[in-house]
Amino acid sequence: MATGATRISGQFSVADLARYLSQNLGRTVLDRTGLVGAFQFKLEWNPEAESIFTAIQEQIGLRLESTRGSVDVLVIDRAERPMEN
Repeated sequence: MATGATRISGQFSVADLARYLSQNLGRTVLDRTGLVGAFQFKLEWNPEAESIFTAIQEQIGLRLESTRGSVDVLVIDRAERPMEN
């Protein structure tokens, strides 16, 4: 594997793949495939040479679409220590 390349492999659901991509790409990825169950995935790409969008479509057969929409977000305005009884 080339320097700077990234590899994802294993058996997991498409929803798990979407969560992984969300955490590691810094963007929200939603699973809208409707596929259930675990699948064997193997994905290798070099972010310096190729787009993750292209790699996923060519190697796994899934398509990532960049869209805008609303996403639920939890905002914590303030936190306080609990009071002693």
